[in-house]
Amino acid sequence: MAQHPRDLGGGAWARWRARSVLATVGLVAATALMACSSTASPSAVASGSSAIPASAFADRTGLTSTTVRIGNVSTTTGGLFSGAPIGVQAYAAYVNSTGGVEGRKIVVDSTGDTYNDGAQNKALTQQDIGRDFAMVGSFSLNDAYGGTVLAANPGVPNVSVSLDQATNDLPNTFSPQPSVGGWELGPLVYFQKKYPTDVLHAGALIAGEPSAETDWAGEKAAMEHLGYKVVYSPTFQITQTSFTQNVIDMRNAGVRILFIEQMPENYASAVFQALDAQDFHPVVVLGASTYSNALVTASGGPAATDGAYLEQALSLYLGGDAVAIPAVSTFLSWVQKVSPGFKPDLYTLYGWVSAELFVQALRNAGSDPSRGSELRALRAIDHFSAGNLIAPSDPAAKTPSSCYIIARITDGQFVRTDDPPTSGPTGGYRCDQPYFYPPGHKV
Repeated sequence: MAQHPRDLGGGAWARWRARSVLATVGLVAATALMACSSTASPSAVASGSSAIPASAFADRTGLTSTTVRIGNVSTTTGGLFSGAPIGVQAYAAYVNSTGGVEGRKIVVDSTGDTYNDGAQNKALTQQDIGRDFAMVGSFSLNDAYGGTVLAANPGVPNVSVSLDQATNDLPNTFSPQPSVGGWELGPLVYFQKKYPTDVLHAGALIAGEPSAETDWAGEKAAMEHLGYKVVYSPTFQITQTSFTQNVIDMRNAGVRILFIEQMPENYASAVFQALDAQDFHPVVVLGASTYSNALVTASGGPAATDGAYLEQALSLYLGGDAVAIPAVSTFLSWVQKVSPGFKPDLYTLYGWVSAELFVQALRNAGSDPSRGSELRALRAIDHFSAGNLIAPSDPAAKTPSSCYIIARITDGQFVRTDDPPTSGPTGGYRCDQPYFYPPGHKV
C-alpha cells in the first residue's frame, strides 16, 4: 500500500492525525442515515427522472471482449479505508472464479490513495473515468471532490457508498445503502418498548465535528418525535482518549440508556473502560461503526461489554451470521483469499456489496454492454440486499432501508436477539417501523 510521508512518518503527530481522520470518517459513515422530520415514503429522485446521455450508449471505455475494468478511489492512508478496495477485489475475484460476466473478467484499478486530500481524490477520479468502465466501491472522506468529476460526466456509472450527499444524489450514482439523511425509527421504538422509563433519561456522546453534530440533531429529533428525553449529549474532541469525566457527568445527569452508535470502535472501547472503572452500567446501544471483532478485547473483555446492544441495517457479517446467511461465509472467505490475514470491517463490506450491485446490473446490461446500458440496468434495481448481507434497499430510487437487526454482546460475542428467522420473508431483519426523513425531503 502506498504511504504518504507527511501522514505516515511515525511519532505522536502522525498517530494523532490518523486517529482524528478515522474518528471523523467513522462518525460520518455511521451516521450517513440520520437527520429528522416526516415518516412518509420518498418519491423517486433524480436518477429516475434525468435522461441518460445518448453518448453513454456508445461508450465502452474500459471494456474488451475478455475484461471489464472498474476504478476505485479510496483513502487507504494508515489503513483507514483499505478495506474498501479489498472488498471490491474480493467480489471481483469471486465472480471471476465462476467465469466472469459474459466471459469477461473484472479487473480492479485501485492503486491510487487519496491521502485524505481532495485534489488527489479529484485527480484519481478523473484518471479512472478515462480508463475504467465504472467507479465501484470508492470510499473517502473527501469524495465530494471526485463527485464534481462524476457530475461533469453523467454517463459514467458510480456504484459506491458516498458520504457526500451531493455525490449520492447524482443520477449516475447508485449506492447499496442510499443516504438521504434521517434515521430508522425501528431501533428507537424497540428500545422504547423494552425500556420505557430509561428512554426518558437518554444520553449520547457526539464528536465535536460539524457533520456529527448535524447528524446527532437528526437522531435527537427522531428520539423526541417518539417521546424520548435526552438529558446528556455533550460533544467531545476527536483527540480525546479518556471518557472518565463524561461517565461521571452522565451518572450525575441520571442517564439510564446511552447511545454511542456513531462511535468508531477505538472510542467506544474507551467509553466501556470508563463505565467499568466507575461501576456505572446504563443500557448501552452501539451501531454499525462500533461493530468490530476487536471491541470486546479493547474494552477490557466480556465483563465490561456483555449486555450492550447493537442495532444496524447490516447482518452480523463478521461471522455471527456465517451459518444462517451463506453470503456472510462467501464474503469472509473471499476477503481472505485476496488478502490473507486482513481483518474485514464496515468498509470492506461496503466495497463487496457495491461490487455486487455493479455486477448485478452488468449481467442485465446485455452481452455487449455500454456505460449507458449499465446505467439503465442500475435504474431497474429496486430491491437489493446482497443475499441478506445488508438490509434491503432501493438503489434505483435511492431509498434507504427501514429494516434493521438487534444483537447483544453475550459472553463476548455479538448474538442476534429478538430478530425474525433468516429463513423468513425479511431475511432475518426487523421491518416494523417507517424511516424518519429530514425536513424538506421530497415525499
